Amino acid sequence: MTLKELQNQVDNWINEYGVRYFSELTNMAVLTEEVGELARIMARKYGDQSFKKDEKEDLGDEIADVLWVLTCIANQTGVDLTEALERNMRKKTERDNKRHINNPKLTENGK
Repeated sequence: MTLKELQNQVDNWINEYGVRYFSELTNMAVLTEEVGELARIMARKYGDQSFKKDEKEDLGDEIADVLWVLTCIANQTGVDLTEALERNMRKKTERDNKRHINNPKLTENGK
C-alpha cells in the first residue's frame, strides 16, 4: 500500500463508518494517547518494566494506531504524506548526510 492509498483508505473509512473526522485538536490528543500506549509496550518489552497480567502486548497494533491518527491529521489538514515524506527525506539527507557517519557514538569503535 502506498501512502496515497493509505490516505484514501482512511478517508473512505471515516466517511463510511466514522461519521466525520474528530477535530484537529482532538486528534492531536488521541495521537498523544496512542503514542503513550506504544511507549508503555516499548518500556515493558525493551525496557526494565514487566508486563502486567493480561496486559496487551501487540506492538504492531499500537504502531498502526499511531499511523492511523497521523493519517487522519494529514487528511484533515491537507497534507500529502508522500510529498511531505519525500521532502523530509531530502532535508535529512542534505542536512545529515555526514553527521551520523562521523558520530563516534554510533560507530563500532565508539562503543
